[in-house]
Amino acid sequence: MLTGKRISSRNTFFQKRVLPPLLFGVLTLGVVVPLVLTRGSPNAPPWPVFVAPAAVMVIIYGVLKKLVFDLADEVVDEGDALRVRFGAEEERIPLAEIINLSYSSLTNPPRLTLTLRTAGRFGREVSFSPQQSFLSPLFRPNPLVADLIERVDAARRR
Repeated sequence: MLTGKRISSRNTFFQKRVLPPLLFGVLTLGVVVPLVLTRGSPNAPPWPVFVAPAAVMVIIYGVLKKLVFDLADEVVDEGDALRVRFGAEEERIPLAEIINLSYSSLTNPPRLTLTLRTAGRFGREVSFSPQQSFLSPLFRPNPLVADLIERVDAARRR
């Protein structure tokens, strides 16, 4: 565990490691079970019936790749820097190295993307899902994001 205040969502583990196998497992069962139960029977479903689950798997994979798989596993605020972890690898990113913050609350999960002055271990852009209260995206901006924007701006002016 990293030291400091965690600012990334704890749901990232579920969304990256639990949800994909669960979704693909259910879809696979939806294909395999009818095949096994009707094997050799004249009542076997026609092959076009299996195209829909395959198409859904492709779409789900595309959405997860675009919105979830590139999220950092954990981001910890250390005051003057953010410590970012992907698996066992981590990198410390000073706030002054961040040139832009882009926040999207209308995606699921919400994303905060940091654009860095120079590419680090994880590239020039690092994305994570920030912590938020249950109703915050509906009624007010995420206070964590607003605070981080002000702190990054102050660090750049120094």
